Amino acid sequence: MIKIVPETTPKDFESALKVEMEKPLDHFKKELIKIRTGRASTSMIEGIKVICYGSEMPLSQVASLSAPEPRLLIIQPWDKAVIADIEKSLLESDLGVTPLNDGDIIRISLPQMSGSRREELSKILNKKLEECRIAIRNIRKEFQNAVRDLEKDKKFSIDYSKRLLATLQDFTDKYVANAEEMSAKKEKEIKFD
Repeated sequence: MIKIVPETTPKDFESALKVEMEKPLDHFKKELIKIRTGRASTSMIEGIKVICYGSEMPLSQVASLSAPEPRLLIIQPWDKAVIADIEKSLLESDLGVTPLNDGDIIRISLPQMSGSRREELSKILNKKLEECRIAIRNIRKEFQNAVRDLEKDKKFSIDYSKRLLATLQDFTDKYVANAEEMSAKKEKEIKFD
């Protein structure tokens, strides 16, 4: 819940706004890393959740990950007993690849991307972008409600409220534009890598 008090200065408002708006943008950046283009990167798989030892853990906490070649990922579990759990999680993920399990390590060979896979990744990218936009708009809504409540309770003047709401809209536009710019860059990688 966003906390704005009558003593909130425009600078405090902007600081709180920035902190909150960075959250969905940071999450979106992490999601973009997971969307693979033509090159192998361990960041594509490190966050995949593996159910083992009775709990859900990120892949990076149960195995060492490496990308020795541009189209190859290697996963070496620290405990060979969880190799089947890792393989199952990889198959259920939206990577669109089949892991090769030799009993000691798992290899993921990334194929050249087909046109249909590029389209599929573009759709995933657009979905993630829309989720980011929605998160930013939800933050805007929370701030708007907080400002309007204080205005309604006569804690903020109408002019001060309008000033804060204008700042809020500027920040919202800026953060949505940042997300769209990152998305466009990733889209270019998907289409041409």
